Formats: sequence, C-alpha cells, structure tokens
Amino acid sequence: MSTDFSGQRVWVTGAGKGIGYHTALAFSAAGATVIGFDLAFPQDDYPFATETLNVADAEQVSAVTQRLLTDAPQLDVLVNAAGILRMGATDALSLQDWQETFAVNVGGAFNMFRATMPRFREQRSGAIVTVASDAAHTPRTGMSAYGASKAALKSLALTVGLELAPFGVRCNLVSPGSTDTDMQRRLWKTSDAEQQRIKGFPEQFKLGIPLGKIARPQEIAGTIMFLASSHASHITLQDIVVDGGSTLGA
Repeated sequence: MSTDFSGQRVWVTGAGKGIGYHTALAFSAAGATVIGFDLAFPQDDYPFATETLNVADAEQVSAVTQRLLTDAPQLDVLVNAAGILRMGATDALSLQDWQETFAVNVGGAFNMFRATMPRFREQRSGAIVTVASDAAHTPRTGMSAYGASKAALKSLALTVGLELAPFGVRCNLVSPGSTDTDMQRRLWKTSDAEQQRIKGFPEQFKLGIPLGKIARPQEIAGTIMFLASSHASHITLQDIVVDGGSTLGA
C-alpha cells in the first residue's frame, strides 16, 4: 500500500486554483503524470500539464478527452474538483445563476464521467474522487443553488460508483466544509469574517466549526489522495465530509 503515484496518470478538473490546484500539485509531487483542466490558469507556471477546458461544454469535453486518451490511453485517477458558487436567496437568485451552477457543478462532472467511464471499464481499474460539499449535507441560507447542485452531484457520483464497481473501479466523494480558497474569501466581507464563520451564525442555523479552524486546500487534497491510493483499496461509494465537524456528522 502506498501513496506513491509514480507511473500513474491523473486528471484533475478545476486545477487552475483552489482545491483542484492543490490536489493536482499533490499528485504531481507524489510522482504522477498530471493533467489539470480549467477555464483559466492564472499563475505564470504550473508543475503539471494544463488543458483549457469548459467542463460544462459536453462537446468540448468529448473532443479534449478523446484526444488525450488517444495519445495516452491509461487513466488511473480522475478528480472532479471544478465548481462555482452563486449566492442569493432562492426567490432572488437569477435563473441564469441557477442554471450555470448546475451546468458546472453537476453537468461538468456528468460530462467527465461520460467521457471516461468506457476507458475505466476497459482497463478494469482506477479511482474517481468527486468534490462535493458539506452544503450537500446541511442547508445554508443563500446557497440553494450551490447546495442543491452538490446534493445532485453526490447522487450522480454514487450512481457512477455503483455502475463501475463490477469493473474494479472505485468512486468516492470528498465533501469539504469552509476551505481557504478564493471562492471562500469572496464570501468574507469583514476583517473578522473567518473567525465569525468558525464561531457560527445562529441566525442562519449554522453550527460553527468545532475544530476551531478553516480548512486549508492541502487538507482536502490529502483526503482525495488517500481515496485514490491503495490505502483505500476496499473503499467505494463513500462520502467523506472534511469540515472540522461543522455538520456534526450529518
């Protein structure tokens, strides 16, 4: 059993920044050949191969993945980490925000599943880890689109796991809580916003974070790597919530 991914090929969506970036970075450091997918790559340099891709565009996903699998048929790990957040009360949220949230958070993963499942079946091995959210477990005011999309994503990923299990392919989820990413920081409007999130917001029925800290992207990446590794060789159809205890195990 090892977390050495030498000789393995890993694909990570949403790799331009945030959890996807740190996940791709960790796999690369562990010896894997990594391809990161995203709409944009804002840094000057990335220590892994990059492919500009809109995961919500089914035709684009099909074309890019077919090209890559033709060049190198092996695919050991797929990480679905691409996601967007659109905030707003349910009756104030625009239809466009609702549709875009589902197009990326659910549709993007669906497009990647559809493009890669034949390859996983054929090689009868591999691991898929999909990044959902603790919002799929506990509702948050102003996050109806995000929470609903992540709940749908969870159901989708578990169904794919059930369909691929007979072929020896493991499919699991990681559901992060508040994590120090650009997406999270856009929600912090005051200098003490991080501490307020840790303590909780009783008026929103948020419980706070019992461990007393915000997650770092590397902590989510570490869980993803565990699920993709041989240490998790008998783990599939699971959703590991990495939220410092804020959902109280819900």
